Formats: sequence, C-alpha cells, structure tokens
Amino acid sequence: MPFEIIRNDITRMRVDAIVNAANRSLLGGGGVDGAIHHAAGPELLAECRTLNGCETGQAKITRGYRLPAKYVIHTVGPVWHGGGYHERELLGNCYRNSLALAAEYCCESIAFPLISAGAYGYPKDEAMAVAVEVISQFLLHNEMMVYLVVFGRQEFFTGKKLFRDIQEYIDDHYAASHVRKNTEFRREQLWQRDEFKALEAEKDFYADAMAGATDEATVWGGMPIPEAASKPGAMPMTDWSELVKGTDEGFSQALLRMIDERGMTDAQCYKKANVDRRLFSKIRSDPEYRPSKPTVFAFAMALELSLPETKDLLSKAGFALTHSSKMDVVLEYCIKRRFYDVIQINEVLYELDLPLLGNSNNVA
Repeated sequence: MPFEIIRNDITRMRVDAIVNAANRSLLGGGGVDGAIHHAAGPELLAECRTLNGCETGQAKITRGYRLPAKYVIHTVGPVWHGGGYHERELLGNCYRNSLALAAEYCCESIAFPLISAGAYGYPKDEAMAVAVEVISQFLLHNEMMVYLVVFGRQEFFTGKKLFRDIQEYIDDHYAASHVRKNTEFRREQLWQRDEFKALEAEKDFYADAMAGATDEATVWGGMPIPEAASKPGAMPMTDWSELVKGTDEGFSQALLRMIDERGMTDAQCYKKANVDRRLFSKIRSDPEYRPSKPTVFAFAMALELSLPETKDLLSKAGFALTHSSKMDVVLEYCIKRRFYDVIQINEVLYELDLPLLGNSNNVA
C-alpha cells in the first residue's frame, strides 16, 4: 500500500494505529505527546503507567481509547546532540519497531508524526530523510497504509539540491510557458470558433437533407446519406466494427505489457509506484479503466520510462505532458535526469503543494 505525507492533526487520523513521539516515562508531555494524551483521555495515561516506561528507539502499544485510532504506539526518539551519538540509528529504530508492532497487531494503516523533529532538536530535513528511508524499506515487503503527518506548513526540503534544481527548472519552463499563454489562448479561441461554425453547417445540412428524404435507401443510421455517396467511385460507407478493431491499446493493456517487458512482477511495480494493491487490481481487471494523471506518472516512474514512453502512456489514459502544469514540469525534469524515486519526488511535490504520485487521494 502507498506512503503519504499529509498535513493534518494526528489525533484526528482514522487509522488503525497512530504513533506517539513520547518521552521515556510514557506519562505524557508536551507537543504531540500531550495532544495525544489529551485527546485519548485519562484512560490512556492509566494504561501507560503499567508499561514501566520505554527506552530510546523502542516502542510499546496501548489502546486508543477516545481517539479515532484503535491503538497508540508509543516510541521514544533520540535527542539531537549533533549527529555523533547514534541519533540516526536510534531514530530509524523508532520507525522500524513501531511498524513491527503495527504488523504484529494486524494493523492495515498507521500514522506517524515526524519523530524527534520538535523539542528534541533533530534537524527536520534529516528527520524526514530517516522516516522516508525506513518506511519505504518496510513497504517493499509489507502491505500497510502509512501516513507521515505534519501539522501545519513546514519547509523541510528547500535546502535540498533536488528541490533547488527542480525549482530552477520550473522557473525556466513553467514561467516561459505562461509568457505564451495569451497567444495560445487566442489561437484556441479561433480554433473553437471555426470548429463551431463547421459543426453548425453540418447540422444544417443534415436537417435539410432529412426534411427532403423520403426513400429508405437514402437514409442510414437515422441520417440521410449525401447524394454523392451513391455515385460510382464515391467513398464507401465506414465499417465501424472494423474501425474499432484497429483502436490502439488502452492504458491498462499498455501498463501490463510494459511490466512484462521489463521483467517485473505486479507487486514490484505497484509498490515501486507507491500505488495501493487494490487499485492495481482494479486496473488489471478493467481494460477500460481511466486512472488519474498522478497515477499514470507513478507507474511511469516505477517502470523508469523515457520521456517519449511517458508521453505515450499518458496519451493512452487521455492526458498530455504540458508546461502549463507545474506538476508536469517537475516530473519532466526528473525523467530527463532519470531520477525515478517516487518517495523522494513526492517530498518535492509536497513542498510545492502539488498532487503526490500514487497517493490514494488522487484516485478518480
């Protein structure tokens, strides 16, 4: 199942388990810890008293009580002392042990805060990198919906080289596209005006022809056949059944073919695309399935398609790659540079307030 970075209040998440960034006593504190205890009610504190605390990097589980979540998994993150005291290893263990507990209790969904990135002083971008790495590794071998919940707007990624490079690429391409916007809009208006006139003329022609049509032989499919069509050498009537047979493969067929061509299993593909297994099953079973554009891009990244291949896959779902879309510009940059890590791309998309790849909220 996919991994999503979202802005929300973790105490309102309707998931099987939420993770509490607790202190070693497990008896409540400030920040996320205090908010979870307040929302869960005094019963949570009473159960925590029976757990005899928790060591840094470890995790323990309780009921959720008044929370929407069934369970609360309490883990103790490391205090940042500059990075030379095993902070990264301990923080990674917080996520690993919490996920292991969730799996043990058969949880299908879990929501994490960004552990240690508050009062414990862990640099936010580095804390995010640890979370993404551990969660991504877990999801390669397990089925679980994992949320990383951020409360409010926090810029974690603006210092990263990938983010800076993509922002520069957007400035060069997205902005240039909008300089041409008015010209393109005027051309579109002219095209639509001419198309409308052509349709109206065609409608008038058929209306006049129908009014004078009395011979059944001159009518086909409820519409009159133009006189020229009955003359020798005229263009024959279309055989629609033969025309439909020549229709290009759809998105579902193209996707399955590409997976086979690259020697991937279905599971390898949808996990790498950050797409839910149930959504993939729907795509596989329905040749007419129309995915959302972020879902198409997610599979393009999972399959490591070239730019022409990506454009072809998009077209099979009824989309096009355009510089008038900021998301398209970001993904074009990544494809050109053969950067296909969906989770890291989603970090940038999140920072830019753009739809995430493979995210279940994008499924239409």
